[in-house]
Amino acid sequence: MDDWQRFLIAMDKSETSRRAVRYVGNMARGLATKHIHLLHVYPEPPPDFYIKGGQLDRYQMLKDERAGLFLQDASIILEGMGINGRDISQQICMAEGKTISQTVLDIRKEGEFGTVVTGKRGVSKAEEFLFGSISNALARHARDFTAWIVG
Repeated sequence: MDDWQRFLIAMDKSETSRRAVRYVGNMARGLATKHIHLLHVYPEPPPDFYIKGGQLDRYQMLKDERAGLFLQDASIILEGMGINGRDISQQICMAEGKTISQTVLDIRKEGEFGTVVTGKRGVSKAEEFLFGSISNALARHARDFTAWIVG
């Protein structure tokens, strides 16, 4: 089992993600050793994106810029709760050829994160089919790590 004090927060700009950040901040601030990794994974462009003249680098730049803002806000929240900035890292990436959920699980394994945290968004069945539900995937695949789903 990976180190439970290595937290991976899979997040978006929702209020439930902010609650997940505050939850981890409350749980982690008393720990002598900890690392909190803020992660945002966005989907590949829609199928008609290129037909409409879209450019992948522009798409990625816009997604990265938007995500950078709310990841920075999350870092500020954590630092305000007493978490040292050296204990916080950020990552933004596109799910290439797989679901967002699978990308999160792959990053969890690569980074040896023992605790994965996400906010429950309540996605529709159509969204879950297209993009996958991160909270459902974590609950189903939580082996060798702990999953916290914050409502």
